[in-house]
Amino acid sequence: MPTRALALILCLLPVAALAAGPALTRGLTPVEPRVPAPDFQLADLDGKRLRLSELRGKAVILNFWATWCPPCRKEMPSMERAWRGIRERGEPIVLIAVNVGEDADTVFGFTARMDLSFPILLDERSEVADRYRRLTGIGTMALPTTFVIDPQRRVAYRAVGGREWDDPALLDPVRALLGGTAPPKAARAAARD
Repeated sequence: MPTRALALILCLLPVAALAAGPALTRGLTPVEPRVPAPDFQLADLDGKRLRLSELRGKAVILNFWATWCPPCRKEMPSMERAWRGIRERGEPIVLIAVNVGEDADTVFGFTARMDLSFPILLDERSEVADRYRRLTGIGTMALPTTFVIDPQRRVAYRAVGGREWDDPALLDPVRALLGGTAPPKAARAAARD
């Protein structure tokens, strides 16, 4: 009997590993020289329109994603935690998730289950994603792909693949774009408590 139980556990381990989804990676890739971020205007799930140029003077984390994308789904909780921390500290950082190619009903159903509060915009025809894809110089844009835009509206970093957005090591370079230094470790630890 113990041998059968052990065999069952060993068979289920790969299934559990697959269910967990792909591991999220770390780090941001600098974009040098920095290039102007293409302006855009998109609607959120309530129909309110947001224009990138209205965010001048702030750092912007611009994430392109889709509901069918496993690493996109996996990084969403960390994006929510990062957004709540940014808001609590009153930092001039905006985190925006741009859904690529899906309709409002699909996105709304997904985000309602996730309890997300950061801005989610709709790029149903992938026009904005195409403009940002051209910045990468590749034929297609992998999802998720994130661009970090400095306060002067230039692309400073990019990240291809999912990330743990509430990781201080990932947010410190974003904060540094604001002209200050990264908060000391003690302050970061206190903010997480």
